Amino acid sequence: MKDFGVQPFLFPMPTYMIGTYNEDGSVDEMMMAWGGICAEDMVALNLEEDHKTVANLKARGAFTLAIPGVDTIKPSDYMGTASGNKIPDKFEKSGLHAVKSERVDAPVVLEYPVTLECTVERFEEEPYGLRVLGRIVNVMADEKVLDEQGRIDCGKIGAFVFDQMRFGYYGIGEYLGQAWNIGKEYLKK
Repeated sequence: MKDFGVQPFLFPMPTYMIGTYNEDGSVDEMMMAWGGICAEDMVALNLEEDHKTVANLKARGAFTLAIPGVDTIKPSDYMGTASGNKIPDKFEKSGLHAVKSERVDAPVVLEYPVTLECTVERFEEEPYGLRVLGRIVNVMADEKVLDEQGRIDCGKIGAFVFDQMRFGYYGIGEYLGQAWNIGKEYLKK
C-alpha cells in the first residue's frame, strides 16, 4: 500500500447545487461537495466564509439544495468554478431556469431533478471552516424521475459524483440490490 498522508480522499463525494438569492434578487447557484445529510430533516454544508453563497445564506436564511443530473454537468461545473463575488450574473450565463420556491426564500432550478427546500438553522464557526446547518422543509422531484408508485427512482436522476483524488466526475445510477437485505446471508453465520 502507498501512503498519501492526510487528504480528503473519500469516494464518492456528492455534487450538490446550493441555490440562494443575491441582495438584488438575482439567482446564485454554487456547486458543493463537502456536505450532506446529518439528520432525518437536516443537512450540513461545509463552506468557506468568503463565498457569495454564504453572504446570501446569512441575509436570506434559506436555500435550496439540488441534485444535478449529467444533462446539466457543464453549467453545474461552471457554477462551481465561477465566483458569484466576481461574476454576479453567473446563473444567467448558465442557461438554466429558476422559479421562486413556494416554501423558502430561495430559487428552484427547473432543470435539476431533485431539490430540497431548506431553512438555515445555524452557522457554526469551526477551525476547519464554516458549517451551515439547514432544516429540510420539503423535497421536490421532477415527474420524470419517479417510479410507477410515485417514489423517487435514483436510477432516473442521472446523478454524478466528484472524485477528490483526480478531480473528475463519475456518473452513477446502476441498481445493485436492496439495502439492508443484500448481505443478510452473513447474519445466518
